[in-house]
Amino acid sequence: MSAASILKISGLKVSYGGIQAVKGVDLDVREGELVALIGANGAGKTTTLKAVTGSLPWAAGEVQYLGQSIRGLGSFQLVGKGLAMVPEGRGVFARMTITENLQMGAYLRNDKAGIAADIDKMFGIFPRLKERAVQLAGTMSGGEQQMLAMARALMSQPRLLLLDEPSMGLSPIMVEKIFEVIRTVSAQGTTILLVEQNARLALQAADRAYVMDSGLITMDGEAQAMLTDPRVRAAYLGEETPAT
Repeated sequence: MSAASILKISGLKVSYGGIQAVKGVDLDVREGELVALIGANGAGKTTTLKAVTGSLPWAAGEVQYLGQSIRGLGSFQLVGKGLAMVPEGRGVFARMTITENLQMGAYLRNDKAGIAADIDKMFGIFPRLKERAVQLAGTMSGGEQQMLAMARALMSQPRLLLLDEPSMGLSPIMVEKIFEVIRTVSAQGTTILLVEQNARLALQAADRAYVMDSGLITMDGEAQAMLTDPRVRAAYLGEETPAT
């Protein structure tokens, strides 16, 4: 018996000034899964996440989280319900230290001992952050800021974590580290919906995946099967294959 859906998107349509960026998307994320949403730049992946988190209104369709509609709810309300997002571009508090950023991630909590324990847990998952605990976030590298943004989101104890392009702009070594952390967080029980242009790494990490093109879901299935699917390989994996 499959796990219950934690996020269910049905017939979602989102428009930008007359342009329909998302044209009727159906997507399902079940408890405990790591689901990848892949596709070319401009396919509508980030728009879909923004609609889910209340940053953009949607024209039609429905989004259910834990079996209930979340239409009209803002990001603040959703975090309180256990849905957190790490946006593209990271968005850390540059003039705060790493520790202060982590404390901000727990702003809806009042269990001081639990918050302190979770900061220690984050330092265990992200050793580099522990080494720089009192450093200002704005002085860190892009990869370190991405780690901090993920750790800060996890401080809210989410049941569902949305990750938007976590590898964007990072060095290959740092990308590998970020995906190692994503797999660790998933293995520890956090449900994840991952939007990512690096299709190969996303599919290697995910349980299931959806392919998005021009605002529509064009394929979905087991992630490992997609790695060998000729259509996916030609459209999304060939770009990452070094020239011979």
